Amino acid sequence: MTPRLGSLNEFCWMDVKTRDLPGTAAFFADTLGWRFAVDKEDWRRATKITAPKGHRIGGVSDLAQPVYPPGTPAHIACYLAVDDVDRRTDGAVGEGARVVVPPFDAGDQGRMVTLVDPVGAAVSLWQPYRFGGWAYPPDTTGTPHRMVLSCGEPGRARDFYREVTGTAFAHAEFAVGTDPQWEVTVGVDDVEGVVARLHGRGQVVWLETGDRPVLRLSSSEGLTFQVRSLRDRG
Repeated sequence: MTPRLGSLNEFCWMDVKTRDLPGTAAFFADTLGWRFAVDKEDWRRATKITAPKGHRIGGVSDLAQPVYPPGTPAHIACYLAVDDVDRRTDGAVGEGARVVVPPFDAGDQGRMVTLVDPVGAAVSLWQPYRFGGWAYPPDTTGTPHRMVLSCGEPGRARDFYREVTGTAFAHAEFAVGTDPQWEVTVGVDDVEGVVARLHGRGQVVWLETGDRPVLRLSSSEGLTFQVRSLRDRG
């Protein structure tokens, strides 16, 4: 059986890091139907992201907070579920990764570390305690569907993650690109409808235009993600 997105050794969560929370919330609400709201059950009063059908898919961080270095660009941080953060971090460093934020416990929710992999892409490893990340049926519209790492050496990147996790990703791709980064790919029923709802507030690059079109969207703040059709054009 193919593991689902959110399983061990697959991506399990995202964190949208922005300096413009109202603008970012409006952008994603209009284009993808995401809802940004304070989690009243979270003592930190953190803002969480909910997809159109009610599934929690991520959190939000304010880059204006002093914990972030000045000039940190807006980005979407991606979390990869692993069995043992400390052991996997040691393995990643041995394969050429660099630790950005050392391993630490996020309360009773899990343990995490942030790395820059050998091709220059940032990634966070997440060891679940009480919180395992997102969970929703396959091909649920408006939710993360796959992850894509664009970089100058996709083969090297693929080998690194296979070595570190001990498995090949079922829901990730490695592609050629000039700016190393993991990108969330959101599955939707109507790609053209997403573009129509942009109203000129972001940039669109079509990556594939066949039966299942794929595009890359960038918000005015520089938040970048992909959108992929879940259905063949008919």
